[in-house]
Amino acid sequence: MFFFLPKTLQQERRKRGMGSLVKMMVAVIGVLNICRSISMVRSEANTNVTTIVLCNSGVYAKSDPFAASLAYVLAELEAVTPSRSGHDYYTISPYPNAFAYGHAACKPTLSTADCTTCLQAAEKAIFSSCNTRIGARSVLHVCTIRYEQYPFTE
Repeated sequence: MFFFLPKTLQQERRKRGMGSLVKMMVAVIGVLNICRSISMVRSEANTNVTTIVLCNSGVYAKSDPFAASLAYVLAELEAVTPSRSGHDYYTISPYPNAFAYGHAACKPTLSTADCTTCLQAAEKAIFSSCNTRIGARSVLHVCTIRYEQYPFTE
């Protein structure tokens, strides 16, 4: 047995169904717009030191060839790490008479500019505590930088 609604009642239900569909689509579009705007929020680099800067106990003289190797490594870490995919980079100085090894990394979600800013702050923290040390490490909230006179991995 089939039950047929009067034509006007069928039309009324169809209109209500369309109204619900329109309301649902408006809600979905609204949620998608909110999600899109949240993902586009720009953040600032957090350059607060979250751990103590660690210093190697060995020292080098300013005239030591290690000074030139260290300058090369730090400059390369700051230049390459921010633009590298994943913001993670290891390097070694090209000077065989006094090698310096380095590693820098930023959170992958940081922008290139924020990674650069963070690494500069990390280097500043190193030299305020570990000037003329043959190794040091600075860990900030969103980046880290380390150099040593020997090869290492983290």
